Amino acid sequence: MSETILEIRHLSKTFGSHAVLKDVDFTVRKGDVTSIIGASGSGKSTLLRCVNLLETLTTGDILFHGESVISGKVNQSAYRARVGMVFQSFNLFSNLTVLQNCVIGQRKVNRVPQKEARDRALYYLNKVGMLPYINARPSQISGGQKQRAAIARALAMEPEVLLFDEPTSALDPEMVGEVLDVIKSLAAERMTMLVVTHEMAFARDVSSQVVYMADGVIVEEGPPSQVLSDPQDLRTREFLRRFLGQNAENL
Repeated sequence: MSETILEIRHLSKTFGSHAVLKDVDFTVRKGDVTSIIGASGSGKSTLLRCVNLLETLTTGDILFHGESVISGKVNQSAYRARVGMVFQSFNLFSNLTVLQNCVIGQRKVNRVPQKEARDRALYYLNKVGMLPYINARPSQISGGQKQRAAIARALAMEPEVLLFDEPTSALDPEMVGEVLDVIKSLAAERMTMLVVTHEMAFARDVSSQVVYMADGVIVEEGPPSQVLSDPQDLRTREFLRRFLGQNAENL
């Protein structure tokens, strides 16, 4: 069995009186690609933000290589560098070039020397097909190019796990494929990833496991062949029927 990297244990998150996540448990192993699916408002993005410590857990714990990341013993900035995040809205620095966006985190967080940080940034920008745009600012490139630059920025930190929060939802349809192709290439290289997505074909073809969430809980999880093609829970079946229409049985 693959090495366990992340363990989410009894995680709950409330905002005021509203419980967004309720007693969520799951495990991420090295090389897993876990797609998290579910309707809007089901808690998927909040779950990723909790895993990355962008939100404070109400209850529960997150273990990284068996050690609690909320115990005070783990440097949270160093942890975030190991568990990177790619946002749906890119979150690039608008006043920096594409290359500078991919260098600054390495310099500020990981204290990588300038030349090494630049070389590493160029390597990952080349990997995602963004070398021609290294001197452009975010306002000068397309949404798909912004997202590929954001992926390169995350990769340049050389994380163990990458979290993707609906990485294609802010893109025009013709740009979705170029971003999914990058994520698929990372999956082929056994990059460990957690991907919140509405792209069911991606979830089916690329994931090692699929997690279906509703109302802040994990309703069903397992390999794509089970969750997407032979769901056991009525709520999963109804979601897929609504989302995919008459094609649910043929996914």
